[in-house]
Amino acid sequence: MKRRSIISLALGCGVLSVAALWPKAHAADDFPNRSIRMIVGYPVGGNVDIVARLVADELSKILNQPVVVDNRAGASGQIAAASVAQAAPDGYTIFLGASPELAIAHALKKKLPYDAQKNFQPLSLATVIPFALVVNPQVPAKNMKEFLDYAKSHPGSLNYASFGNGSSNHLFAELFKSKAGVEMTHIPYKGGGPAITDLIGGQVQVEFESLGVVLPHVKAGKLRALALATPQRSPLAPELPTMAEAGLSGLEGGTWNGFVGPAGMPAPIVEKLSVALNKAIKSPSVSKVLIEKGLTPTPTTPQEFAAFIKSEIERWKSVADTAGIRVD
Repeated sequence: MKRRSIISLALGCGVLSVAALWPKAHAADDFPNRSIRMIVGYPVGGNVDIVARLVADELSKILNQPVVVDNRAGASGQIAAASVAQAAPDGYTIFLGASPELAIAHALKKKLPYDAQKNFQPLSLATVIPFALVVNPQVPAKNMKEFLDYAKSHPGSLNYASFGNGSSNHLFAELFKSKAGVEMTHIPYKGGGPAITDLIGGQVQVEFESLGVVLPHVKAGKLRALALATPQRSPLAPELPTMAEAGLSGLEGGTWNGFVGPAGMPAPIVEKLSVALNKAIKSPSVSKVLIEKGLTPTPTTPQEFAAFIKSEIERWKSVADTAGIRVD
């Protein structure tokens, strides 16, 4: 009787264990059966919002469910990131995050209400937005060699604009200064718009900005582009050399954005979302518009995106430490 009771108890526990696991497995198989909310930490109309709306429209067709874009701007994407970190890990809340909140904030040792490597489940990198080195036409340099010669012979006389202290193009400019051996003075702005305005006006002379943003001004003769921080030339400006072609290797990068969800998402849902996001990003209707705006579609696996975030945090931490950049 005792042995029979133990066997019965064990079988009963087994049935209960399977029953407990069944809802999660069933939820993954049934996913998605309602609308998905895509959180964006930036205002309507910017690069991140454009990517979100293009991908959301295509993703809704692939998954046969509405994908609603929810803009929660503030604190360089950190308010939105914190809300997603606390969301239910069921796949119905995803986040299109960008380099400031997923990498740079950690590199600068800021106190954050989340940990980008612990509180999120990477799904896929979306786009990389490489920087172009642009100057006001008053700078007497038509190419990179002339620019470096001028900068070295006039140390500290060139002012470079950034989106703000500790921003992506601030850190990239410091990396450039280190690699090129030049001195320039940092002038931080509250966003890209005011920085471009003053660059065109001549209040500052240099900036690293995305090609899509500066190209109209370059074509109008208001700015001069000298090099692009990419491995290959851009089809938008095939005449513009890469940094390596201009004589500076190891200077590739810019800003980027990618999709994550809350940590703890079931593996089948992670896989389903990642595959669907990759398909959406690579679709002709999405990739064509992104490329035209100077954004490079760069879909990845969840594992590749996790490794990328880690490498970006380490890269910019090294730059920030060397340059003594801190943001309280």
